[in-house]
Amino acid sequence: MTTSATAEKPATAPQAGRQVPFFNYPALFAEHREEYLSTFEDVLQRGAYIMQRDLAEFEEALARYLGVKHAIGVADGTVALKIALTLAGVGPGDEVIVPSHTFIATAAAVHQVGATPVLCDCGPDSMIDVDSARHVLSSRTKAIMPVQLNGRTCDMDKVEAFAAEHGLKIVEDSCQAMGAKYRGRFAGTFGVAGSFSFFPAKTLGCFGDGGGLILEDDALAEQARELRDHGRGKDGKVHRFGINGRLDNIQAAILSVKLKRYDESIDRRRALARIYDARLSTVAELLLPPGPDSDPLRFDIFQNYEIQSERRDALREFLTARGVGTIMQWGGHMIHQFEDLNLKAHAPYAEEMSRRYMMLPLHPMLSDDDAHYVCDQIETFYNG
Repeated sequence: MTTSATAEKPATAPQAGRQVPFFNYPALFAEHREEYLSTFEDVLQRGAYIMQRDLAEFEEALARYLGVKHAIGVADGTVALKIALTLAGVGPGDEVIVPSHTFIATAAAVHQVGATPVLCDCGPDSMIDVDSARHVLSSRTKAIMPVQLNGRTCDMDKVEAFAAEHGLKIVEDSCQAMGAKYRGRFAGTFGVAGSFSFFPAKTLGCFGDGGGLILEDDALAEQARELRDHGRGKDGKVHRFGINGRLDNIQAAILSVKLKRYDESIDRRRALARIYDARLSTVAELLLPPGPDSDPLRFDIFQNYEIQSERRDALREFLTARGVGTIMQWGGHMIHQFEDLNLKAHAPYAEEMSRRYMMLPLHPMLSDDDAHYVCDQIETFYNG
């Protein structure tokens, strides 16, 4: 893992053949290759593939890290969301308020439990706009799903007040925010259950698909464990209809290894965000996310570094020509813009964001020098 340097560095010209990919998947393995190989070998030699001690050990470690009573490994973040919604009592005939600025899995999970996702707008901070949520509230609204996006938490004071006022359940989508905090509380601890994704590119990522649920209620935790394993309880009997939504033992073992260094990984992301913040805050045409130390209410983990630019497409083309990888989250589309889904929304801010937003490379394997190179090219684009 690279070390952090200061945010000041002489500008570098475009370098022929230099590549700063948006994400470096091979480096995920190469960084601690021998430890990962040893972990794989241990699990494989024991023949411990499904629902074995490695899963239990990871769940215990994750619960300790987040200070919760129960952590439950599941197949992926979408499964986590579906189970969380089921625990909240959401089902056919219900509506759930979902921001349009999120991955399709948030709305898909609502649909897959038989309820209807109702879309609202996001605010200038890219998070759910509670005022917009008020306009889509109905007698059928059962829950609200705040999405803790890009490693940053929503204004949970507003979300909790809104939910309490209208008797709604809170089902957090914290798939991008494992370890982020609001007023000292971890993302995922505000509602019925918190949901996480352990997709490889996530801040805590395995080498395939994986997800997790956290919660405090003993009865709901038992129900969640049954739901992920075909409805089977500890007695081996089927007590409810469930799904095959288990986190496999190999991924759980890898996640346990990575969790030991998780704070170091978050520190690295925040150090890179400081470089971007210091260098790019002078570019008047860019809208940056809040800096790592700018908000006393939040602790951001910087799953992504999402910026906005009126000249987004030209900037992306310029950076691509200089070897810098960027992406547009959700492929550049908000949920209400997928016409085949027929999910309408009055979301003017999300609509504007879809023209402007893009993400810069930010991950623990990125060097300070690469981050400065990215900044140099952006400054060149705007300032010549």
